[in-house]
Amino acid sequence: MTRSRTAALLIAVATLTAGAVALVPDPDPAAAHGAAMTPGSRTYLCWKDGLTPTGEIRPVNPACTAAVAQSGANSLYNWFSVLRSDAGGRTVGFIPDGKLCSGGNPGYTGYDLARTDWPLTHLTAGARFDFKYSNWAHHPGTFYFYVTKDSWSPNRPLAWGDLEEQPFLTVTNPPQNGGVGTNEGHYYFSGNLPSNKSGRHVIYSRWVRSDSQENFFGCSDVTFDGGRGEVTGIGGSPNPTTPPPNPTTPPPNPTTPPPGPTTPPPGPTTPPPHGGDCMAVYKVTNAWSGGFQGEVTIMNHGATPFAGWKATLAWPGATTINSLWSGTFTTSGQTTTVTNAAWNGTVAPEGTTTFGFVASSGATGLPTVSCART
Repeated sequence: MTRSRTAALLIAVATLTAGAVALVPDPDPAAAHGAAMTPGSRTYLCWKDGLTPTGEIRPVNPACTAAVAQSGANSLYNWFSVLRSDAGGRTVGFIPDGKLCSGGNPGYTGYDLARTDWPLTHLTAGARFDFKYSNWAHHPGTFYFYVTKDSWSPNRPLAWGDLEEQPFLTVTNPPQNGGVGTNEGHYYFSGNLPSNKSGRHVIYSRWVRSDSQENFFGCSDVTFDGGRGEVTGIGGSPNPTTPPPNPTTPPPNPTTPPPGPTTPPPGPTTPPPHGGDCMAVYKVTNAWSGGFQGEVTIMNHGATPFAGWKATLAWPGATTINSLWSGTFTTSGQTTTVTNAAWNGTVAPEGTTTFGFVASSGATGLPTVSCART
């Protein structure tokens, strides 16, 4: 069965001189991906804070700027990859105190910084809330959400002792909506927020996969001030010095589920169907006036090896592939199709291969990239 997954569009631009830009290469992408979107994790909201029309990420929020200064821009181009491939459900004693927000992943240490100016989500204690968690790569597993104790202070890095002992919400194999492997695709589920909380807190999330040792981690900065999920501190919006007024009535419980597929999603005890096992990650490795060099990584997130693969790049404007290696290509209109070379068609489960190319382009914007096993 042919399956496909829309790719991550990873592109980083650093201005060198007037009229000259260089696109920063990214390290190899992680094997699977996901992060809290509502309430947004630090990496997700910092990514949103820094988005520009050109695809470059330039954070405005001072905490996000400091995190990128420490961890590099790749931490935002891969906002969904705060993970440990060897966690296996371990917590205390495995992830050190002070490293919870990065999951102990050295590529994200900037997000462990103790600051009071992270992007902030405004919530109402005890209210029913609709959570979203990125399904950039879909896998079965369980989500755990904790909240900080009242004794926690944002002026020190988060430690295990700062969290309430039990999660306030646990969800296994929730339904999903939107395309797997896209910025908008996500798992969705509802749950009650912690009661008897006020002021600044961190909601700490863990996603423990049931089909591998890989686990994801994230910190979502929130304030319990009567809000209904409003976000401040991104895109130049200030973190308010006074909270918004409490609503006169508590937010209603949703009467209908968030939009989803036309048929009801499977219940929480049944894993949702797999959304695709081929993932393509696009990045630009070099650029010059009128042209650039790109690379696409093909990932196998399935249970069996690929015998071959095909990738599709749908360009936003006129783009011409001048040369391509580690694959063969055809172009029709604004779509380029790449198939594997004789030697790199076999990709093991959780394995990767790449192809590269040189192109000329007068268009701006990023292509839509997808792939499928053949």
